[in-house]
Amino acid sequence: MTTFAYPKSIRRAVAAALVLAGVAAAVGGLATAAHARPTLEIAPGGRHMQTSEGEPFFYLGDTAWALFHRLTREEAEIYLRDRADKGFTVIQAVALAELRGLDEPNAYGDLPLIGRDPAQPNEAYFAHIDHVVARANALGLTVGLLPSWGRYWRDGDSQIFTPASAHAYGRFLGQRYRDAGVIWILGGDSNVRTANERAIIDAMARGLREGDGGRHLITFHPRGPGLSSAQVRDADWLDFYMNQSSHAARDLDTGLYVEHDRALTPRRPVIDGEPRYEGIPVGFYNHGHDPRLRFDDDDARQAAWWAVLAGAAGHTYGNNNVWQMWAPGRDPAIGANRPWSDAIDDPGARQMGLLRRFMEAHDFATLEPRQDLILDGPRHGAAKVRLARAADGQRIIAYSPRGAPFTIDLGALDGGMHTQSWFDPRYGATYRFRSEQSQGIQSFVPPSSGDGEDWVLLIEAEGAAP
Repeated sequence: MTTFAYPKSIRRAVAAALVLAGVAAAVGGLATAAHARPTLEIAPGGRHMQTSEGEPFFYLGDTAWALFHRLTREEAEIYLRDRADKGFTVIQAVALAELRGLDEPNAYGDLPLIGRDPAQPNEAYFAHIDHVVARANALGLTVGLLPSWGRYWRDGDSQIFTPASAHAYGRFLGQRYRDAGVIWILGGDSNVRTANERAIIDAMARGLREGDGGRHLITFHPRGPGLSSAQVRDADWLDFYMNQSSHAARDLDTGLYVEHDRALTPRRPVIDGEPRYEGIPVGFYNHGHDPRLRFDDDDARQAAWWAVLAGAAGHTYGNNNVWQMWAPGRDPAIGANRPWSDAIDDPGARQMGLLRRFMEAHDFATLEPRQDLILDGPRHGAAKVRLARAADGQRIIAYSPRGAPFTIDLGALDGGMHTQSWFDPRYGATYRFRSEQSQGIQSFVPPSSGDGEDWVLLIEAEGAAP
């Protein structure tokens, strides 16, 4: 077991937080009224999510695939508090983890299954997951809980599931986390290739539904680059589309995945569940890639703003050192090179919180992609401008990832006087530069341009409701 030495001040603060929260003792199952919280549902119109109380929900995820498997409770507390503070709303983590998840014990020496049998879950292992889910929920975070990584249900040497055991395991999870704040994410970086694999996935989904009484949303995380809609679009259990725009290269437009799924029926919200990770080698799965070339926060921001302005219901961020909770002494996957406890402070994570807060402040659930309003400017490539307009016509938001000038048709704006502002997605500052009656054709030149000089234009009717 790998342990990590934190400063005494941090350890004392975390210990105090655990005691104050009343979770220093082991947490049992979560199917109790004490853990009940508003659940998530699909909002009317089928484009976004909302709480059961009708509040719009912006899905801002972080991939923490190895959270349950590798971290102690104290370490999980540090991670979860950081993500809550930075503005994340969803933590994506795996019960049967990717990296030796069935055969390497968790931080407390427990394996997830008895005899590698999905129908015999180990109570001690899942008690730890209970604890982490409860702490996430207490901090306002929903857990995107993957029952299993893909290799364990795919046909092949690593397969442990049959349709019968998948149903039993799904029912077990559904009952256990019925009253917790979770979203079920099937798939686990794998595609459905055979009838047997589809039968396993359908059986697991059916078990989850039976266990939780249909309380929680379900989606599917495909292998990347890929689309859940190409795998299980016809599934009656699929509540929202999830794609994986993946890690192939810089400047590939993540909004194209969103546009594809928004055009489908049935209408469902769309989330990019795994875009290019901050700190991961660019195109690592391509022969001949340069391991020294890594995605940075500019790449993460570009992927996020493109997807959201294309109509996504939120976005998922990832960091190569964080998803695997890498620490010295562990084998690094895909070139991990910095402890997760340092990498959680990489700039892209903070900038995701800026995106969420900006979108919530400007009524993101009413936005509709309107590329037709861009009359001139980059329409392809790294500098491509994306634009969305509020359904009531009182707001336009446009993103220029390289600060390139662009021209838009303001005839689709309603209202009288409008304020025009530049928002800096790197640091969160807003610069108001004009107030006038916006109409006709107008060109806009961002304050700076070049690599990493991205800007967001906000045109808003004066007096428009936030």
